[in-house]
Amino acid sequence: MAGFNKVVESYDAAMAGLTDNMTIIAGGFGLCGIPEGLISQIRKMATTNLTVVSNNCGVDGFGLGVLLQQKQIRKMISSYVGENALFEQQLLSGELEVELTPQGTLAEKMRAGGAGIPAFYTATGYGTPVGEGKETRKFGDRSYIMEESVTGDFSIVKAWKADKYGNCIYRHTAQNFNPMAATAGKITVVEVEELVETGSLNPSEIHTPGIYVDRVIVGTFEKRIERKILTPTTNNQ
Repeated sequence: MAGFNKVVESYDAAMAGLTDNMTIIAGGFGLCGIPEGLISQIRKMATTNLTVVSNNCGVDGFGLGVLLQQKQIRKMISSYVGENALFEQQLLSGELEVELTPQGTLAEKMRAGGAGIPAFYTATGYGTPVGEGKETRKFGDRSYIMEESVTGDFSIVKAWKADKYGNCIYRHTAQNFNPMAATAGKITVVEVEELVETGSLNPSEIHTPGIYVDRVIVGTFEKRIERKILTPTTNNQ
C-alpha cells in the first residue's frame, strides 16, 4: 500500500496481524453479504480462541461455520443459532460460549462502538433473560437496560464496489450489518466484487467512507443460497 491506496494483492496481506485470542466483527446476514475469502483466510491461518461478533455463524461447512469446524471460535456474540447444527451442538455441549443478542441491539452495539459510545439504553430485552444482570434505568414511564457497545481487533466486511481509497458501496440486502461492522474494528478489511478508480463513485451513494477502511482486496464469491425453494410450473397447453 502507498499513500491513500488501500488495495492489497493477497489474502495473507489482507489479514496480516490477526493472532490468537482476538475479536473479529463480521458483516453479513446468513450467507448474504459475507466476506467469504477473508473467512477462508482465517481458517487457513488456524488462529484460535477467537471471539466473533456476527448476526449468526454461517451454515455447516460454509461461511463462519468453517471456523466452528476447526474449533477456532471460543465465543460468539450473535442473534441467531438456527440453520447451523454444529453451532447449536457446540452451544449445548458448552464447548462454545454464546452471548445471544437481539438483532437490533447487536447492530447498535457495532454502530455505537464505531462512534466511540461505550454503552446505550434500550427497552429491548427488559424483563427477559437478555436483561438479567444488566443495569436498568427508567426514562419516562418505560424501563430500559444498558447494553455495552462492541469493538474488535479486526472487522471483516463484504462490499459490492470500492475504490482504491476504500470508499464502499453495498448492494441491496447484502448491505445488512456490513456498514456497522466496518466502523467497529481497529483494522477494517473489505472484500469487494469490483474495484473502481478513485473518483468514479458518486459521493452520495457511498455507504462506508474510506476513512473507516484499512485494507481492500478483490475477491471471488460463490454466493450460495441458504435455502433454495423452487416453485413447480404448470403446463397450460
